[in-house]
Amino acid sequence: MDPAGGCPHAANARLLAEGAVAPVLLPGEIEGMAVLGHDALRDFLSHPDVAKGAQHFTALTEGRIPDGWPLRTFATVPGMTTADGADHRRLRALVSSAFTARRVEELRPRVEAVTAGLLDGLAEAAGAGGGVADLRRHYALPLPLGVICELLGVDPAHQDRLHRLSSLVVATDTEPAQAVAANRDLVELLASIAADKARAPGDDLTSALISARDEGGDRLSQPELIGTLLLMIIAGHETTLNLVTNAVRALCAHREQLALVVGGRATWADVVEETLRWDSPVSYFPFRYPTRDLTVDGTLIPRGTPVLAGYSAAGRDTKAHGPDADRFDITRTATVKHLSLGHGPHYCLGAPLARMEAAIALEALFTRFPDLDLAVPEDELTRHSGFVGNSVRTLPVRPTG
Repeated sequence: MDPAGGCPHAANARLLAEGAVAPVLLPGEIEGMAVLGHDALRDFLSHPDVAKGAQHFTALTEGRIPDGWPLRTFATVPGMTTADGADHRRLRALVSSAFTARRVEELRPRVEAVTAGLLDGLAEAAGAGGGVADLRRHYALPLPLGVICELLGVDPAHQDRLHRLSSLVVATDTEPAQAVAANRDLVELLASIAADKARAPGDDLTSALISARDEGGDRLSQPELIGTLLLMIIAGHETTLNLVTNAVRALCAHREQLALVVGGRATWADVVEETLRWDSPVSYFPFRYPTRDLTVDGTLIPRGTPVLAGYSAAGRDTKAHGPDADRFDITRTATVKHLSLGHGPHYCLGAPLARMEAAIALEALFTRFPDLDLAVPEDELTRHSGFVGNSVRTLPVRPTG
């Protein structure tokens, strides 16, 4: 895997032509595998002999993974993404009530209000920038980051630093010293936020988690508290940030698709689902480990191998999505559901919120600026660094109309 990332789709097509499972070389010459065919990935994600716990990662338990390895946090952070079975259910239950369909729908007025304010900010940024503004910076980022920080009760003053540190933590091309420092600084910042909440609790998810920790027993440890906050911050904004960015880019490059939704022949929810499939906000997500030697679609994956979930590849697998899987089509009749928000016990807890945020953001954006377009040719946009997230670094647009 190229630590610097880039557009994954051409490489994905080459790999898929050879099979649904591929060997990969991770940073530091660590041997791994990627499952990228849709059917194979769906089965792998729910297989009873596949685990998330770091104790199953052979290279880690053998001491071959240094502290500065850029993907170490994905493997070792205490929390639901590295837990299995009863531990996973315990940790997930502590936060799941905040993301039910009913609770998410209750957030709709707040998301709409935040969106309206950000549209004003986007217009102001364009006015100060000669008619051009970075939509990713001024719109796609502050919406989900602001909402998740509000849910967690995090002071808005921390938002910029939280995004900067979390971006370094999830990047796959950071230098070892930088990776260690970013992880340390993020953990310290989250611990400070939690300490403030312990002294002055509020009606927010962080205070509820602290209450669970302080009840004693085995509900939540201090490392799990920090790990859960880290997960909520990162997953709570990075995915939606990329989803909104990718959807706007796709609609600007496929104006006929934009015309369909504006004309009422498709919905904004259709745009969200097709974007998730066609240009998944997460490309290759670390890690899962077979707890025994496991054959997946005819390929043996040895026990303890770190395996990447190839969501961006699965979304364009022609065997699942048809011969035109490379085509962005919001009227597509989906006979197979995409996997871009996961599958099985670790299915994305925040999926309803991400979908709602993206649909609201897109409809409001193109209602306010119906002629909005890219300010540079699409092929000149610089891709996201790293192979975990999938998007572009900036999205310069001309918000007009």
